[in-house]
Parts: sequence; structure tokens; C-alpha cells
Amino acid sequence: MPVFDLKDLPAACPPNTAWIGLDLGEKTIGVAVSDTSRMISSPLKLIRKSKFSIEAEELFKLMEGRNVSALVIGLPLNMDGTEGPRAQSCRAFARNLERLRPVNVAFQDERLSTAGVERFLIEELDLNRKRRAEVVDRTAASWILQGALDTLRLTNPSL
Repeated sequence: MPVFDLKDLPAACPPNTAWIGLDLGEKTIGVAVSDTSRMISSPLKLIRKSKFSIEAEELFKLMEGRNVSALVIGLPLNMDGTEGPRAQSCRAFARNLERLRPVNVAFQDERLSTAGVERFLIEELDLNRKRRAEVVDRTAASWILQGALDTLRLTNPSL
């Protein structure tokens, strides 16, 4: 599985294919998907963590059903930019996917994504705690993917 720097990912992907964004939590995997023009990210679903092979199969089915050419995985860096155990766990997830099937992957800094989403869900949407718990991970995945898409457009407006 090629792991790309985000700026190199578009060249490795066929045009008019979507990307999936992942927020890898301890108990769940938030999943978001872009449109095929890679302009807009939308929350898609939540995968409950159980056994890696089951999680991977569900992810691969989503990829096939939506013509997805790449994954953008949130990388939880420390505030000083270093990688801790959670970031290493995300890299291991990508390596384990490669053992099952090749897929293009890029990592996106996700520092404060969950906090930003929580703030938005409380302040803008006035969601209660129970409802926030249902949507925060997949919304964080969308936040991560949208950040990657926006970064690419800012650095390469011709995309």
C-alpha cells in the first residue's frame, strides 16, 4: 500500500473517484466520504470496533460500493507535532489493511478535530450529549477529510 504525502495523493488516484476519511477511535471508526470531484466531505457511518478483519471487510465494501480510490486517515499528533501511541496505532491500522488489499493512503493531522466537532455540535446545532455521542466520530471523520480536500485545493487550485 502506498502511503502518500497528501499533496501527492491526487496524482495516484484515477479522476472522478471518491475518497474516504477515517477517524480511528478506541471503540469506533468514524467514516466519511467525498463526492467524486473531491470538493465536499460528508459523514457516512460509524463502524463499531470488534475484530480487525471484520472492520476491514466492512471498509472495503464501502470503498467498492462508492468507487473510492484512497483513504485519508486522521493522524492524532501530539500538540508539539510528535507522534505518540495513538498515531502509531493509526499507522499500524494502515499497514494491516495493506496485508489484506492494496489501497492508497494519506494521513491528515487531526489535532483538535474531535474538540472542534464537539464545539460545533454544541454551539451551532445544540445537540444533547446522547445525540452528540451518536454523530461525533463520523462527523470528525468528515472534518478530517474536508481539511485534507481544502488543503489540497489551497496548495493546488487546479485540482
